[in-house]
Amino acid sequence: MVPPVKAIDSGRVRGNFSSRAGDYDRYASVQKRVVELLYGRLAKVAMPQGLYLDVGTGTGALAAAILNRVPGQLVVMDIAHGMTRAAAERLLEVSACDGDARQLPFIDEAFACVLSSSVYQWIECLPSAFAEIARVLRPGGLFALALFGEKTLSELRSSHCRAVANSGTGQASHVQNFPTLGEVADALAAAGLACDEVSNGMEVEFHLDVPDLLRQLKQIGASNATADRPRGLASRQVMQSMIQFYEEQYRCESGLPASYEVIIAVARKAGDLELTAQDEISSPWEFND
Repeated sequence: MVPPVKAIDSGRVRGNFSSRAGDYDRYASVQKRVVELLYGRLAKVAMPQGLYLDVGTGTGALAAAILNRVPGQLVVMDIAHGMTRAAAERLLEVSACDGDARQLPFIDEAFACVLSSSVYQWIECLPSAFAEIARVLRPGGLFALALFGEKTLSELRSSHCRAVANSGTGQASHVQNFPTLGEVADALAAAGLACDEVSNGMEVEFHLDVPDLLRQLKQIGASNATADRPRGLASRQVMQSMIQFYEEQYRCESGLPASYEVIIAVARKAGDLELTAQDEISSPWEFND
């Protein structure tokens, strides 16, 4: 059984990202790089014909890239309405809807391909979320995703843990955890999705100082979303100690590094994918009375 990551407040995730949709493209440099990495990996994959879904589309960067390569029907979805609206305004030719990756609002076997970038690190239980992907994929369908792994923001996490430990409060650090490479692979397998590839790599950004890093994370909506965290990252004392530890341990000539582990996975649902006339006329949505 794959252990879940620390409990995530999905309402906080929704609110954080929706409120920052207008600033996202300006500040989300790492997330743009992740889209490039995933798209580059997909250049080596035979892309299926049929209906596509982009889960957690954000402002539509991945969807826009995919449309350049595979023109056709595409549905974009995000839990944050501000993001859904931004993607719909950017990509007039797509269908757009709000939706939760944990419970996709689509009928079974609706899509030939599901894509996602920088989303599933926000999901508490990956096996059940990937089971939803398997449900909406047609037999032989493709699932390709990129997400942030356990080494993401390791400098921030280490500095915060050390500051909390030295505070004498007896409290634990509430910095968010991310899934491991093995957890992602195991969750895909548990969902019945056969992996063509699960790999990882590191991306590093440099900042002027710790407040600059925290401001950037806030500007794109990527604030801590753990359900049990206190308001704010820390007390003034812990914050000052964290900044000091971060500076002493990690500053280099290029500035203060912030590392991101990027996990890329390509998986398939068992079966043979066939394009039928139904792909041109049927709706993928699950309508509830």
